[in-house]
Amino acid sequence: MSVPTVKRMEGSDGPAVGMANNVDAVCRALESAGVEFIAENGGGAGVRLRK
Repeated sequence: MSVPTVKRMEGSDGPAVGMANNVDAVCRALESAGVEFIAENGGGAGVRLRK
């Protein structure tokens, strides 16, 4: 994935914009690095590092 693609995704307001396969690739890379995505549960969606 190109640097400009990642920059556009980072610069978007709200959920990442881009082709679904690129967004999925970034999510999978972050998850494999220990990041957990937290669903919105009244307090808002977020992320945290796995223990």
